[in-house]
Amino acid sequence: MALLRSYVNGRWHTPTVDGQPLHDAVTGEEVCTISSAGVDFAAALEYGRRVGGPALRELTFHQRAALLKTVASMLREHREELYTLSARTGATRTDSMVDIDGGIGVLFSYSSKGRRELPNDTVYVDGDVEPLGKAGTFLGQHIHTPLRGVAVQINAFNFPMWGPLEKFAPAFVAGVPSLIKPASQTAYLTARLVELIIESGLLPEGSLQFVAGGAGDLLDHLTEQDLVGFTGSASTAQRLRAHPVVVSRSVRFNAEADSLNCSILGPDARPGTTEFDLYVKQLVTEMTVKAGQKCTAIRRAFVPADLMDAVAEAASERLAKVKVGNPAAEGVRMGALASLEQREEVRRSLKGLLEAGRVVFGDAEKVDLVDADATRGAFMSPVLLRADDADLPQPHEVEAFGPVSTLLPYTSTEQVVDLAVRGQGSLVGSIVTADADFARDVVLGVAPWHGRLLVLDADDAKESTGHGSPLPMLVHGGPGRAGGGEEMGGIRGVLHHMQRTAVQASPKVLSKVTNRWVAGADRNDDGVHPFRKSLAELKIGDTVVAGPRPVTLADIEHFAEFTGDTFYAHMDEEAAKANPFFDGRVAHGYLIVSFAAGLFVSPEPGPVLANYGLENLRFLTPVNPGDELTVTLTAKQITPREANDYGEVRWDADVTNQNGDSVAKYDVLTLVAK
Repeated sequence: MALLRSYVNGRWHTPTVDGQPLHDAVTGEEVCTISSAGVDFAAALEYGRRVGGPALRELTFHQRAALLKTVASMLREHREELYTLSARTGATRTDSMVDIDGGIGVLFSYSSKGRRELPNDTVYVDGDVEPLGKAGTFLGQHIHTPLRGVAVQINAFNFPMWGPLEKFAPAFVAGVPSLIKPASQTAYLTARLVELIIESGLLPEGSLQFVAGGAGDLLDHLTEQDLVGFTGSASTAQRLRAHPVVVSRSVRFNAEADSLNCSILGPDARPGTTEFDLYVKQLVTEMTVKAGQKCTAIRRAFVPADLMDAVAEAASERLAKVKVGNPAAEGVRMGALASLEQREEVRRSLKGLLEAGRVVFGDAEKVDLVDADATRGAFMSPVLLRADDADLPQPHEVEAFGPVSTLLPYTSTEQVVDLAVRGQGSLVGSIVTADADFARDVVLGVAPWHGRLLVLDADDAKESTGHGSPLPMLVHGGPGRAGGGEEMGGIRGVLHHMQRTAVQASPKVLSKVTNRWVAGADRNDDGVHPFRKSLAELKIGDTVVAGPRPVTLADIEHFAEFTGDTFYAHMDEEAAKANPFFDGRVAHGYLIVSFAAGLFVSPEPGPVLANYGLENLRFLTPVNPGDELTVTLTAKQITPREANDYGEVRWDADVTNQNGDSVAKYDVLTLVAK
């Protein structure tokens, strides 16, 4: 890896000039050089739009999600190689697992959610059909379609694998190609990640590009169809967001920036309680994992004023057991910072914090190391500060992006909420308490300033993933200083890469656009019961109409006796008449659904394998003894499952009475053989 290459325009690009040297964070040895000299950024973006975009859009959500799983499985086979390279960034084995396994886990998670929560189609339907006229011939429907640009992903140095993958996964599922531009310090790990993916040949050409080195004039060539996802400092985010092209073309820009995250110890969590121990353990973990170089790390530790001494003592005792040094050495729990320059930046920030507090543990200038040289490697001791005046500004304004945290006192719920929000927006906060009332007050007080909140107690501790661990199914981002965005968040992350459009049209057109049958669109009753059709034969709009079937008083009484549901509206004429909704005894809602199933079912063995649920069930008109029921069942949505020999069919069920009034409407879900 003497010279990092970029992958653009479908080929590997070697820099045209000597690059900047990158050094091993542990030994100081040169790992490689990096430069983007000679990269044609305009051509790279155009290649993504022209080649990658169309190739991705030919695939359905499910097909793209399945490819993510394949890529994740491939990367999992290369973890040991990636761990070895990750150690050169200063990461311990645990740190590397957070980054590497966490990144691979993001791919698996988006693969699973994409196949469970998105259609096996190229269009995402958002919400219900909106009636726009009285006759039902003019309707509105929101849809999401992939943007026709490139997702430019500018990542930070601290997570060279997880960072790129958590941006790449939702863009890929959405059908938008990615251009990854990592921070230089640790770009050699990202470069190997991209090499493995490209060499595998698993992804459509143009769906993934990679730039090693500076961004050059990349942003000058953006269009309104492109996106920028940025992780890094707030000052850099501000500069990029204000780029003339980003502003003039309204480029969709999402930033995850500096964050003075807080953790709050509840007044109930006295020494000796589970919650007190959890708080101290979590604080030390967040200070030392990745050497504190996490955008989610705890920077401000709020503690009841009368517990400041106890927490300082317990945390110091735990920090003293943390061995710092070569990540490969036995027993080392904290490795190096990413570079000597990064260490100096942390030391400079620490000087600002010392204007408001004092050190209770550690020394930023010296540290006892295991199998390492402090003059060559970017090592420093974890440093715990104590600021007895929580109103001083420095702890709420200065972030030392390393193994540094500050203890701050509070005396009331109102005060700690006010102190927490002085961070001006955070990615994450945590509350450690067994008092649910205190937790509720704090959560509701600080939620507008936080992207994520963890409430930790004895009940959830065993399963908790911790304060500093973003999860791909939850939003990752925060307001204000934290960047003002949400980088992840399950399907929300996918939809971020798509355009939501309101389509106004007739039922026939909406049905064709969304690939879902819409009430008022054409039905097809060709005389063949749709339950006799395989998934390949079945079409949207295929219909069966069955009935009528009378409902008798004997039916109602038998159903009540058989099920035990003797609710008065079914069994007591006078009581039912006294009910404002009924004129007398009425049929059970589930009796109506059961009769409907008996009407529309085709009982012989065939393509329909199972009924696995009902959705959106509503009872609209009471059914009295003597009424007659007819059911119209229409194939509404067909979703093949890529890896199975069957798929899902959603049916529209409309049960009407002899007057044509709908008495029940719902969706029936079945599994049907391909």
